[in-house]
Amino acid sequence: MYRALILWFLMSTAAMAQTTPSVPPAPSPVPDLPSAPSQPLNDLPDAPSAIAEQQQDVVAINHAIMRAQGKKPGSCDLWHAAGLIYVSSEREAEQRPPCSELVYPYQRFLSTNVAIPLNWKEKGYLAIHYTTDPAGLGTIVGISAINIAVDSHTAYGPGLKGFGKLAGVSVLQNATAEFFGTFAVPALAHQDPRYYRMPHMPFRKRFLYSVTRSYVSRSDDGHTIPNYGTLSAYPIVAELSNFYVPGIESDGLSTTKRIITGLALDPVNNLVNEFLPDVARHVHVRIIFVQQILNNIAYSQGGLP
Repeated sequence: MYRALILWFLMSTAAMAQTTPSVPPAPSPVPDLPSAPSQPLNDLPDAPSAIAEQQQDVVAINHAIMRAQGKKPGSCDLWHAAGLIYVSSEREAEQRPPCSELVYPYQRFLSTNVAIPLNWKEKGYLAIHYTTDPAGLGTIVGISAINIAVDSHTAYGPGLKGFGKLAGVSVLQNATAEFFGTFAVPALAHQDPRYYRMPHMPFRKRFLYSVTRSYVSRSDDGHTIPNYGTLSAYPIVAELSNFYVPGIESDGLSTTKRIITGLALDPVNNLVNEFLPDVARHVHVRIIFVQQILNNIAYSQGGLP
């Protein structure tokens, strides 16, 4: 009797398990994501990702604030990108001048801690700015004059003629490096060519971060990637220099030495970017002179000017 009841109970339970559908567990709550603007923007990042909506929101909100204040967002073009771009760190809440986002990564229109990526055209504007910055051009002219004055027997010749050739070659080398290292390669690799400072971190972390940024960079959507721009610019400039630089040693060993020297000295540029603004009042004067001197040292290996 009891065995029959037990057997009947087990058989009924098995039948119910086969006929009753299983109920999946309730999904875990998903955090709300920021909604994208109703109308698409024209200056989207090169490689949109999960943070693109947040970046779009920042741009749309700042546009609305400026319209409410009767202001127009500054537009970046070739004219404004060439030459000096001055950003005052004491005016965080005010509208920034055109092209200020080229030198201030967290600023497109108003103050924000969201990094707005550059599109391919803006990366080209940044390369033009680095090439035509008055301080950079002035440093090239000064170094060229000193080199000819110290040694008039270079392959460029003495006097104003030699000075003109040396300055011209230096400007061309700098423009080539900026074209490939700031514009062409970063645009193809979706890399952000700007340097992001860490002014509020401990000195040790800032130092290590500055050194590694020559070889590791960030993508347009904020991920860590190799610094394709820097790693490719030095070999390209070294190889192209073999064709037009007077008196250069164009063999493989000399070319390799120039490449290694340039890559080894490049972190110093980042250290200047990171620490000199702490003691310099005007940001736009802080870097260019030192960077041009360091670049000249790197280019001078193996017969470069």
